[in-house]
Amino acid sequence: MDPWFYKYFARPIIKAYVHIVYNPTIIGKDNIPKNGRCILAGNHTNNFDCILLISCTKRCIHFLAKDELYKGFKKILFKNMGIIPVNRRIKDKSVIRKADAILEKEGLIGVFPEGTINRTEDVIMPFKMGTVKMASDTDSYIVPFCITGEYKPFKKNNLQIVFDKPYKLKDKNLEFENQKLMNIVSKNITRYKEK
Repeated sequence: MDPWFYKYFARPIIKAYVHIVYNPTIIGKDNIPKNGRCILAGNHTNNFDCILLISCTKRCIHFLAKDELYKGFKKILFKNMGIIPVNRRIKDKSVIRKADAILEKEGLIGVFPEGTINRTEDVIMPFKMGTVKMASDTDSYIVPFCITGEYKPFKKNNLQIVFDKPYKLKDKNLEFENQKLMNIVSKNITRYKEK
């Protein structure tokens, strides 16, 4: 990944685009640590969620994303954006190893633990275990986030992203910790949808 490409080319363009076109409300941005190993984890509402997150921090976010995006010209772009391709058709354990390596170098990972866009009527879909597994493996902070509202170009809209306080796992029971993360995100979605 070329940090120059991300820092001086991709991110400024993405940030300008998001703020001009969608004008989101960003709450709790200061909860994203300015350095050190950290995982941003939250709900998945739209294909634009990645660029919304990118617009919220100057740090390079390495996203776990479906490998279908990692083809043709897009492969060059996403490689330079630090994307880690995920083959959702198999249990690809190499993905966690690659993400762990980035965290061990004090990097920032972005994850949508639902695994896909939530098109159900449920507030949130069950989280996959990868986020808490990475946090446990690397002693990383988790910053839960929630996205509410819609992406409506050039319209007054209710799109917002809320970052909760960073925390580290306290329990060796990853099922418990996964449920805890789900509960934080779910409660925030409900809370901020009502506002």
